[in-house]
Amino acid sequence: LADAATLEDEVRLLLIMAAILGHAALETQGRMDEENRPSLRPRGFVGNSESMQKVYAQIAQVAPSATTVFLQGESGTGKELVAKAVHAASRRARGPFVAVNCAALTESLLASELFGHEKGAFTGADKKHEGHFLKADGGTIFLDEIGEMPLSMQVKLLRVIQEREVLSVGGNKAVPVDVRIIAATNRDLAKEVAAGTFRQDLYYRLNVVTLALPPLRERADDIPLLAQHFMARFADKNNKKIKGFTPGAMDRLVRYAWPGNVRELEN
Repeated sequence: LADAATLEDEVRLLLIMAAILGHAALETQGRMDEENRPSLRPRGFVGNSESMQKVYAQIAQVAPSATTVFLQGESGTGKELVAKAVHAASRRARGPFVAVNCAALTESLLASELFGHEKGAFTGADKKHEGHFLKADGGTIFLDEIGEMPLSMQVKLLRVIQEREVLSVGGNKAVPVDVRIIAATNRDLAKEVAAGTFRQDLYYRLNVVTLALPPLRERADDIPLLAQHFMARFADKNNKKIKGFTPGAMDRLVRYAWPGNVRELEN
């Protein structure tokens, strides 16, 4: 039989071993939790830089709410992709997502496209046309390049936001509409307001929650990931067996300023 001193030593050893094993188990569980933790990165996004992690977190935070979202960023930074991500993570995800480029349409066409028109409202209006706001009913409308919208149209848009109803061109009865608005611009609208080219009241209506998208030159860590992503996609599309970039080519890509941002890199 073991004496009391021996038993005490064995018990002490077992306790030490249990503590070590317990600590190791906690570390293993911590690593597993970290690996299994859902990523904040929405589908379709490429990049793990700190600035993009902030964008992902903001998307996750604002998406479930009903608030208007204002996207600020240079051309080619992925504003429409962010708008789609906000919509997809919202309670309106099953509803339509309608994108409108406000800079691509003349003032007269913009009114018709946004609010619709009645048959005979103007020359060529041979039938009734449903506008994008009604098409987006129950979902989200994305107004890209909102800074290009003429002042006269800004007044009409402000009324829609305030009243939550649209009046078609040539119509005499407003129709209720339930849409979430996400607006985007590459301009500094605060300066546009000061210059009198953008309505202050509309600016405050749109600028409820702002998401600032970083230019590619400020997230250079993501350039190799993006380059490899686009290379693989286009290699597959064109049936090319291209594995990657030479170190020199990648160095040039990383050091370039990319004034056209992600869209330029993709092209």
